[in-house]
Amino acid sequence: MKYISTRGEAQAIGFLDAVLVGLAPDGGLFVPREWPSFSPAEIAGFANRPYAEVAASVIGRFAGDAVGADAMAEMCADAYSTFSHASVTPLKQLYPDLWLLELFHGPTLAFKDVAMQLLARLYDHVLQRQRRTITIVCATSGDTGGAAVGAFKGSQNVRLVVLFPHGRISEVQRRFMTTASEANVRTVAVDGTFDDCQTILKNLFQDSVFSRAVDLSGVNSINWARIAAQCVYYFTSAAALGAPQRSMRYCVPTGNFGDAYAAYVAKRLGLPIDEIIVATNSNDIMARALNDGRYARGSVSANMSPAMDIQIASNFERLYFEAVERESTETSRAFKAFAEAGRLDIPPAAQNAMKGLFSAHAVSEDETARTILATLNDTGEVIDPHTAVAVAAARRSGKAGGVPLIALSTAHPAKFPEAVRAMARIEPPVPAVVQAQAKLPERIDRLPADAEAVKAYVRQFAGV
Repeated sequence: MKYISTRGEAQAIGFLDAVLVGLAPDGGLFVPREWPSFSPAEIAGFANRPYAEVAASVIGRFAGDAVGADAMAEMCADAYSTFSHASVTPLKQLYPDLWLLELFHGPTLAFKDVAMQLLARLYDHVLQRQRRTITIVCATSGDTGGAAVGAFKGSQNVRLVVLFPHGRISEVQRRFMTTASEANVRTVAVDGTFDDCQTILKNLFQDSVFSRAVDLSGVNSINWARIAAQCVYYFTSAAALGAPQRSMRYCVPTGNFGDAYAAYVAKRLGLPIDEIIVATNSNDIMARALNDGRYARGSVSANMSPAMDIQIASNFERLYFEAVERESTETSRAFKAFAEAGRLDIPPAAQNAMKGLFSAHAVSEDETARTILATLNDTGEVIDPHTAVAVAAARRSGKAGGVPLIALSTAHPAKFPEAVRAMARIEPPVPAVVQAQAKLPERIDRLPADAEAVKAYVRQFAGV
């Protein structure tokens, strides 16, 4: 398997190189040069198989011969042994016409664990053989950083720096990062928004001198291995509900668009998905792009679903690339223009291609709050605000002729106790790991939203 950049100016590379590099040197994102596929019989065979086995099959198809089948199976088994539920990502029926796909049974109680636990093992697999130490810098709107710390803390081959927006994530989210005592981890509160953190991260990657000096890598959702790992739960959930004989619909709460794009990838691999419903909070850049044809950055507003407080959805570039029929020159032009002007108009043919699969709904704070309370009253389930955004959008989208609708439940409600307490008037259940972290001291550094300041900080940490 070879991987190419969406902007067409980077050399094609193999799977493991794409994992370690993260962002392409031309500023684009890596995608497979050719799409692999699964037959209907293979998809049907995923039903009732252990999650780790399905993961090894799906991710192995993206890895090709870069990782042996036995090594991939061992890494997947080890990664998903860290989850507290035997099914790893279990389905739960919420209403007669709506299922929840629970993605929060990992070590840090968020869907990011599904990919990050596997990604850490891929890194170790490569770096131990190369006798190499790299520096990972990660920008987070809440959950990615905690999942990265949970996966990479204590690694002998990785130095990890996590950037998060000061004062814009929940205390529980923050503590999953800042209570780590391992020497290879640093957490940095940036005086700005998540988009500021993400812009700084891209600047770091595009500075070739700095990148080489610290041996820089990234584990944000731009990393292809994250997308590959997130594809897996679409296959397991669909097979459990009768795929490929039945098609599926998914409702995905989105910020950086990685999870929704992973659903698109699963469809490209052969999974029968009729519709992907993109659910946003008031930071609705993706809802506006899909509905109106203009991808335009706005100001970021703080919501009770902070992981979605984003106005630059990085993975949208991958979808745009496919929608313009893989015209890398057009993709490069469009996203360079977006970086300068903060907007781009989607060509009509490309927008029509997107609307053939995607729909989108923006959910207000009031509707999110009402959904948390209504879900508790109707079903007895306590859901977090991000899941509530998905449930609200799913309920708004209506039924579709008996096609199952699955909403992604991306975080445990204990990660957002203030919101749940205010909206549902109950205390969410508190897992033991959250209780333990509440008693631990935090380690946090603070920096301005300035790329040069972050570079100096990372250089000092890396000792270069």
